[in-house]
Amino acid sequence: MSPGRSTGAMAAATCICLFVFVSFAGAEDPYRFYDWEVTIGDINPLGVRQKGILINEQFPGPEIDCQTNDNLIINVRNRLSEPFLLSWNGLQHRKNSWQDGVSGTNCPIPPGQNFTYRLQAKDQIGSFFYFPSLAFHKAAGGFGAIRIHSRPLIPVPFDPPADEYTVLIGDWYKTSHKALQAMLDSGKQLPSPDGILINGKGPNGASFNVEQGKTYRLRISNVGLRSTLNVRVQDHNVTLVEAEGTHTVQNTYSSLDVHAGQSLSVLFTANRAAGVYHIAVSTRFAKRALSSTAVLRYASSRSSAYVSGPPPPAGLADDIDFSLDQARSIRTNLTASGPRPNPQGSYHYGSINVTRTIRLANSAGRVAGKQRYAVNGVSFVEADTPLKLADYFKISGVFRLGSIPDAPPAGGAAAALRREAAVMDSDYRSFLEIVLENSEDSVQSWHLDGYSVFVVGMDKGVWSEQSRKSYNLVDAVSRCTVQVYPRAWTAVLVALDNVGMWNLRSEDWARRYLGQQFYLRVYTPSHSFRDELPIPSNALRCGRATNATSSSSLPLSRY
Repeated sequence: MSPGRSTGAMAAATCICLFVFVSFAGAEDPYRFYDWEVTIGDINPLGVRQKGILINEQFPGPEIDCQTNDNLIINVRNRLSEPFLLSWNGLQHRKNSWQDGVSGTNCPIPPGQNFTYRLQAKDQIGSFFYFPSLAFHKAAGGFGAIRIHSRPLIPVPFDPPADEYTVLIGDWYKTSHKALQAMLDSGKQLPSPDGILINGKGPNGASFNVEQGKTYRLRISNVGLRSTLNVRVQDHNVTLVEAEGTHTVQNTYSSLDVHAGQSLSVLFTANRAAGVYHIAVSTRFAKRALSSTAVLRYASSRSSAYVSGPPPPAGLADDIDFSLDQARSIRTNLTASGPRPNPQGSYHYGSINVTRTIRLANSAGRVAGKQRYAVNGVSFVEADTPLKLADYFKISGVFRLGSIPDAPPAGGAAAALRREAAVMDSDYRSFLEIVLENSEDSVQSWHLDGYSVFVVGMDKGVWSEQSRKSYNLVDAVSRCTVQVYPRAWTAVLVALDNVGMWNLRSEDWARRYLGQQFYLRVYTPSHSFRDELPIPSNALRCGRATNATSSSSLPLSRY
């Protein structure tokens, strides 16, 4: 086990992973098989014993290490006393939202039962993570890293590093996830987190070994509940090379902001005097400042050597301009190949005509005396049946298309909130401009399942049509999770080329839990396997879909 990967005490409880190569011409892509058991166990990341969600007795869970187009067969056995689902932050599930693992697409895995996910890393590379999507499970663990490597014949725009290390960072509460959920259910807001974990450990619990003169890759994911985190390597600069599946322009930074739900990769060279250094992580834009460290140890240093000096400073914790300028500097490396030889197809995003503009504004308010959050005035509530199943089986009354408008309501953030299982309708192969507007004083972080979006613009103030003049239509980074700064906006472009029911959500988990999310239904009437895969034979049934049959929906064509 490489340094920096945190595991439980039972080494024998590692995941069962079989990798099958099929090498003859025209064969399927390789398969990787995983068998995961989800349990509750004792963890102690911040010096207080608490119950955490373990996968194969590990916290964080086992790492998925695969290659572009690999098929991932993941059998999840739920040994919890409550329903459970895993979702895959950044995996696009091409034509296959059946595997997305959120409540709008999948029935939960009941206690004592199992479900086998069948995923494919189709036309993807990069750094991502998985997490539990139901209730407030994410506050208890159950998350882990996903690495998707390029195929051997596709060039990578940097030399192979000496090693790669996963760095899962995130804010953490000493309070149990059930108690946190109860706070939200009672109408209260969550307090500030208690600390920061690095690979499931508290200060100086995680460590990484390096050799003098060699270059290493850190795959960093912010798996926390809410906080923007700044990452520094003491006395070392880092070079950004990838952000959620996109090779980036290789800028060098002394520190990087990683917002909730985001992932990225950096390279650094062990070119300092032999010794022990800090990898420092601290909150940004937070009422309560938190920090933590991991240990970076040169192989030639004495085992008893102490860290060289204090952790590197984070800079101003509320410096929006610094963070905004840094975000604008993250751009696509146009000279690099993607997961396939022609990553942008026969066209470029900057030359496509926008077919629809959608403005999405987050807001907060109280409904029936309890705290709620919303998008365009609609606070999402869970339906009694997964929306994808209701759509497939033509079950009426579960959701209403167009239940969330394309623009904020009159009155803006002050408008009264409406509760509904919100679904926005959209057409397959349309090209959207989505403007995320934030009139609040906190950083917002947004994620769209099934897609990467081109981040073409962001700025402080109010968006207007004149803001389009500042858009980057040449080398905007393409990623699945984007931030919106306080009293600011972010604009993205996205080609809707992936049929399905896709969750668009806040990555602030309390806000998502209390309604700041909805589903985007990308629809085509063709009912063809070419556009969308059929419902899995092992799909779980629940709610009003329990006894539904496929005869109640249109058959799918193979063409």
